Amino acid sequence: MKKEIAIAGLAIFAVVLFIALNPMKTGNGENPMAQTVVLETSKGNIEVQLDAVNAPVTVSNFLRYVNEGFYNGTIFHRVIPSFMVQGGGFLPSGTEKQTHEAIKLESKNGLKNKRGTIAMARTNVPDSATSQFFINVADNSFLDYAPGNDGYAVFGNVTKGMDSVDEIVSVETGDRDHFSDWPLQDVVIKGAYVKK
Repeated sequence: MKKEIAIAGLAIFAVVLFIALNPMKTGNGENPMAQTVVLETSKGNIEVQLDAVNAPVTVSNFLRYVNEGFYNGTIFHRVIPSFMVQGGGFLPSGTEKQTHEAIKLESKNGLKNKRGTIAMARTNVPDSATSQFFINVADNSFLDYAPGNDGYAVFGNVTKGMDSVDEIVSVETGDRDHFSDWPLQDVVIKGAYVKK
């Protein structure tokens, strides 16, 4: 009897372990347990599902800025058709906001820079990402981690609002100070919050 109970206990443990390591997904590939952040922009809302399993440091960092209201009033300051839209660091005046310390690069997490994914922007220094992020509007495999290429850390994907992203990437851009690809009309992030 004890032997059967022990075997049953092991079977239950195996099932629980399997579920923990393989989160349940919905029919469209979304994990219902993952957090979703809504970016309210002047071009419409964008909903981004975060992947804290594969990018825990990056997601925690992004949520810190979201919960502090840091992104409210910032703009998409770099827009390149067939590539990406970048925001999360500048005000419409062109002033760059003060950020927290940079985070460790999590590009070696198996997530790819495909259309509709969100990733952290950084300098040429791998561990330099702070608040700025970008949304890929094309499959940008050259941004993925590979031997000899540090890559850019993907930490989620757009689940609603890619039409808004496509509107953003279609705006007219020009030069501003030492920046290029700056939208001539402000594309503002009016608010950012975790969806309940």
